[in-house]
Amino acid sequence: MTREHRYRLTVTWTGNRGEGTVSYRGYGREHEVSAPGKEPLAGSSDPAFRGDPARWNPEELLVASLSQCHMLWYLHLCTVNGVVVTGYTDEPEGVMLEDGNGSGRFTEVVLRPAVTVASAEMAATAERLHGEVHEYCFIARSVNFPVRPEPVIGF
Repeated sequence: MTREHRYRLTVTWTGNRGEGTVSYRGYGREHEVSAPGKEPLAGSSDPAFRGDPARWNPEELLVASLSQCHMLWYLHLCTVNGVVVTGYTDEPEGVMLEDGNGSGRFTEVVLRPAVTVASAEMAATAERLHGEVHEYCFIARSVNFPVRPEPVIGF
């Protein structure tokens, strides 16, 4: 049985500095991402593309989405497999190549979750489950580049 889920939000450009897009340097890349009942997310382009470094850029949000999806599925798989996770931190890194014409693409994302489990007996299963996550993670299953977990398990 297949179920469809829809995700609706609003992206509003807030970078009009009075002249719109008259020139490449004349407009801001600032924008807001919003959805009913949620705080707006301040966005911009990457600073390499004239963006505001204090705001989230789409590339960071893609890496964050992959990390979040991996973590949430991992915690679920641990629960159903009797692994008690007591701590989880990830420091993911995405690699994007920019082509000479300004286009680009991600070539990989490496997830580096540091996981703490309740006992040493759970460590092997905890590590194995990271490899199973990508059978389930909606985001990782939707991208056309590798997403590799490099977990460290502690207890």
